[in-house]
Amino acid sequence: MTLGGLLLLCLFLSAVLATSNRNLPVEDTSDHLSAVDKARLLESLHLKTALGDQVWQGWGSMEIPIIVWNRSYEFLFNYDGDAPSGWSKITDDDINGQPYYSQIANEPQNFAVRVGDIWTASIAIKQTTDVFLIKAFQEMLPSPIKQVFPYRFLIQPSETQMGGLLHESFHVYQYQVAPTRMTKAESIHKLGDGYETAFEAFNTEWKKESALLADALEAETREEKIDLVRQFLSTRDARRKNNQLSDELIDYERWLEWEEGTAKYIEVAILKQASESTDYQPLPEMKNDPDFKMYQKFDQRWSQELFQLRYQTSLGETQFYTTGMAQAFLLDELLPDWKTKYWDESIFLEDLLRMVIAE
Repeated sequence: MTLGGLLLLCLFLSAVLATSNRNLPVEDTSDHLSAVDKARLLESLHLKTALGDQVWQGWGSMEIPIIVWNRSYEFLFNYDGDAPSGWSKITDDDINGQPYYSQIANEPQNFAVRVGDIWTASIAIKQTTDVFLIKAFQEMLPSPIKQVFPYRFLIQPSETQMGGLLHESFHVYQYQVAPTRMTKAESIHKLGDGYETAFEAFNTEWKKESALLADALEAETREEKIDLVRQFLSTRDARRKNNQLSDELIDYERWLEWEEGTAKYIEVAILKQASESTDYQPLPEMKNDPDFKMYQKFDQRWSQELFQLRYQTSLGETQFYTTGMAQAFLLDELLPDWKTKYWDESIFLEDLLRMVIAE
């Protein structure tokens, strides 16, 4: 191809990309939920009810209130009783015949939050998350690239938001079953700045440790998995000793894996369960969602998780989401009854793996 032809191709591609960026999602500030957001909410609860107990016995059948929010309003659904203080019942709309409530958004978050005395799972609607990701990339990119960057690739399948909602619902379950442990887990976040300072010295060792978990997940035999788990634990112990990591910062790692890593496991495992089920059927309303992939993109999602684990592309606390998730999936294979021990005092995911190599 000539230089002129190459320039024409570049101009053409730039025009195509710029055109594709004209119809990107914009922030939803509506005081009612859209039909597609209602469908995603109902499908998330349908998925949890139908398959949740296969992932974690007791969680799937537990009734959990849900908040979904945009930048202007929060919406409360599946709440038993009258409108809680500060919330107003939406009188001209419902969700599948059931009422829902709203309030002006007040620093909403993705986590478990209290509505009165009731723990409630809270997460942004998909459109709000899509807009956030696009804006974050726009702020990072230089001006010439900013105009033609294919932002549409940042728009995730609906399953990502739905899995995130179930991730947050598991935090509610953790609070219900083990409130003292969750309170301790939440208190440990204050050590984050100190951990980040220490982390600079052992970043390379951490990545090796994380890659061993990825290798173990991909190993074909039980013997290979156990050997790689042994290497992972040995590498972890050596890193902590060589860098004189304090007991507090060791607990920081273990608590975050226990709290967030397990919720991440739930998020991914429920989508895996749906993708492998031969009889699970999504709600008919999901056919109207253009971003819903019928749970058929799980292999792609799993590859992304393994890549993130192997190369530790996560930053800050989110790196423990992936290492904790990996340990949970390994425990499914190597110690099938691990979930009965998960709630025990002073037991963390790595302790359960140590039981495996001690057998």
